[in-house]
Amino acid sequence: MFNLAWARGLLQWAYALAARYLSANRCPSFSIRLFSPMTLRFLVVEGNVRESREGFRAAYGRTPSESYADVLQHLARDAICDIAFPADEGANLPDPAGLESYDGVVLTGSGLNVYDGGPAIERQIELMRAVYKSKTPAFGSCWGIQIGAVAAGGQVTKNVRGREINIARNIAPTEAGLNHPLLAGRARAYDAPCSHIDHVTGLPGDVTVLASNSISAVQAAEIRHDGGVFWGVQYHPEFDLRTMAIILRRYGDGLIREGFFKDAHDRDRYADDMDLLHEDPHRADVAWRMGIGADILDPIVRRTELTNFITHRVRPTQSARGRA
Repeated sequence: MFNLAWARGLLQWAYALAARYLSANRCPSFSIRLFSPMTLRFLVVEGNVRESREGFRAAYGRTPSESYADVLQHLARDAICDIAFPADEGANLPDPAGLESYDGVVLTGSGLNVYDGGPAIERQIELMRAVYKSKTPAFGSCWGIQIGAVAAGGQVTKNVRGREINIARNIAPTEAGLNHPLLAGRARAYDAPCSHIDHVTGLPGDVTVLASNSISAVQAAEIRHDGGVFWGVQYHPEFDLRTMAIILRRYGDGLIREGFFKDAHDRDRYADDMDLLHEDPHRADVAWRMGIGADILDPIVRRTELTNFITHRVRPTQSARGRA
């Protein structure tokens, strides 16, 4: 019988042996990434097509998946992250067996709309179905929870209440959410970074809604499908305030037309204030003017769901699979 833990140990030994050989023979052009038995391995699934993620790189310096990987490696210093691009034609994607070699799978946001269909979206849905089948712990932000829902038989539609942008206000845990480990440490009402106009409206067959607000009934959920468990949120715990400012500017005049801002000056001032708080979260005058508290300003609080995912899903599953 194939023993995954034994195979992983053998691979680590081979990597270490190769690294010693390369070092002894001075081969700097060949890079090899080592991991210890305690290393967490994440697959970050980028939801955007190439054009969108390169636009984000031009504005921010990093693609959404690269930024997400940075956050995961900050929260888990022993983590290494691979990135998959299922929206790209010809992308090399892992099957369920390959997914089992990861300790966690994380889905980013996206500028796509699930109901538009097409190969770039279908590949992501199929990959999520493979994630469920692999039983690897999975988490998704925004687009991520939408893909997690659709892959399990749910439905996503455009929100008739309109766009939820920058900050999702007054998110409240449901009765189930109050005692769920995903939301451990969250208050009975909290704010979170966000940017979406679509949301989950048709629930999959086996789902527990964990949080909602006046804009979206499904702000957080646990979805169980084909033996796997997915935790997702409609907001973006991985975002920092600078990312939020960049997104506001990238939407341009669209947010003015939708009534969020009076004019470009109003929008730019708001984005500038976000930048100020990114640089100095102790600017109480700016935070008060914007109605922003520790939910947004404190990165420990802002990333609560990611920390809980790693603590309560990823590390225990790693141990259960014999990889710790």
